[in-house]
Amino acid sequence: MSIKSPLLVRHGAVEASGADAGTAAHYGDPLREQRALARGEAITDLSSRGVVTVSGEDRLSWLNTLSSQQVTNLRPGESSELLLLSIQGRIEHDARILDDGERAWLIVEGAEAPQLADWLNSMKFMLRVEIQDVTADWAVAGSVAPVPAWTDFAVWADPWPRVGPGGHAYTETADPAHPGHERPWYEYLIPREGFEAAVDASGLPLAGSMAAEALRIAAWRPRLGAETDDKSIPHELDLIRTAVHLSKGCYKGQETIARVHNLGHPPRRLVFLQLDGSQHTLPAAESPVKLGERVVGRVTSVAQHYEMGPVALAVVKRSVDPEAQLVVEDEGELYAAAQELVVSPNAGQAVGRPTGLLRTPRSRA
Repeated sequence: MSIKSPLLVRHGAVEASGADAGTAAHYGDPLREQRALARGEAITDLSSRGVVTVSGEDRLSWLNTLSSQQVTNLRPGESSELLLLSIQGRIEHDARILDDGERAWLIVEGAEAPQLADWLNSMKFMLRVEIQDVTADWAVAGSVAPVPAWTDFAVWADPWPRVGPGGHAYTETADPAHPGHERPWYEYLIPREGFEAAVDASGLPLAGSMAAEALRIAAWRPRLGAETDDKSIPHELDLIRTAVHLSKGCYKGQETIARVHNLGHPPRRLVFLQLDGSQHTLPAAESPVKLGERVVGRVTSVAQHYEMGPVALAVVKRSVDPEAQLVVEDEGELYAAAQELVVSPNAGQAVGRPTGLLRTPRSRA
């Protein structure tokens, strides 16, 4: 059950559903809120997030052995991202990690926290680590710019879309053109007991989760539970760039990571869709993506962007022609969908080589 945010009593607040339940989807004007958030002039309530801490002398070396990321030498205040995978290399947990010198903070989706804490506790054996689900005590708030009033709070800075040490880009988009650079992202850890007071002290207006989601989608940033399912591997979502170190030591799922990267291609690929907005409605997440009469994928996230209009992320079969015009179908409504490559159909070792291909210019609504 989600924890209800005290900010839901603010004027105009309409509660979100799904993973963001317990926080506001918007406060009466979603597009205005989105513009302010994009300019760094608003903050968003992410208190539906879960928070797990790992303390003890062995915390970083232990997390290093369990996860896809190299975190042994993570410095206090440094941010990273790690995945915990199944033996088949499928994504089970995606955690934002920040270490403060005494404990590692893992920010996850709210539903993830109890499961993650239980699994970590089952894996600690005789090591000097202590794991706690502290979601009830700590809330999260987000912004695209540092919040001057919150300098005393720990903050996770999203590495996306920079290719980290040991990482690899699975897109053909030249790095300076990657839309993720238009959305720097910060998540602050704030005691729940003083959360509302801290929001007021920021001096910034609130933007709902609809605003944050639209900016995330436009940045091609995958989210656990949205872009992932029980078969997802990191390559399909371009998560090798920020959440996987390809030359670190052994961890569960490493064999699949290496085999797909070195010898093959992921069976599916993440794609950004610019949707026809003439219906004045949006298709629902999980709507089928079709090429002609054939279903070739599913919509994973959808939003109304303040500049581009209706946009979505989808996961489609790798074999789908990148130039093909797709259609999203939802309850009999058809939405024309123009593809923009996120993960290349030829993703693998060769993707890191120059291709001369640039991201297609985005149309602006």
